[in-house]
Amino acid sequence: MNETEQTTILIVDDHAVVRQGLRIFLELQTDLVVVGEADNGQRAVALAKELTPDVVLMDLVMPQMDGIEATRRIRAISPQTQVLVLTSFTEDEKVFPAIKAGALSYLLKDVAPGELVRAVQAAARGEAQLHPEIAQRLMREVVGKPQTPTVADLTERETEVLSLIARGLTNQEIATTLTISHKTVKTHVSNILSKLHLADRTQAAIYALQQGMTNS
Repeated sequence: MNETEQTTILIVDDHAVVRQGLRIFLELQTDLVVVGEADNGQRAVALAKELTPDVVLMDLVMPQMDGIEATRRIRAISPQTQVLVLTSFTEDEKVFPAIKAGALSYLLKDVAPGELVRAVQAAARGEAQLHPEIAQRLMREVVGKPQTPTVADLTERETEVLSLIARGLTNQEIATTLTISHKTVKTHVSNILSKLHLADRTQAAIYALQQGMTNS
């Protein structure tokens, strides 16, 4: 969340009426502010890079670039930005790729206004919100296909950060080494711990050492 304690939002949808409706409703909330709108995935990526919003409300089916690819690119260039998918699609071929691309939350467009507000606020805190039907599908997927997390589950940047943790660098030292912000490093560390099911930096360092990630 930004310094004024308002959650900044980028609305991405190829329908102007939908964007307008969302903007009007969201800006009725004193803690939410819409900083931009995009009608396709390419524009969304460009604006996310420029504005670094706290939350992106992302449609999935759009011209030029779909929401799944836009989500993947936004999470790569602005990992502190959380993506909340807001769509009409519940098919597995949409849901699972969106989550794997980095979407934190997945809601349907028939969500109640109050629930949407709470979901945006939760996303700004890094908390996931899923439509009940989507949550059930994901649970079945996880139970049906248990997997042990590995370094391969990390992004290239997260792997770099983990390697530096193994070398004993602090977050500030990592930020200086990689020429990124301290806030971005904290986000990467949080993602690493979550993806590898680790409790803290000490466990992360031990894990990295066990994997031989000590290259300087």
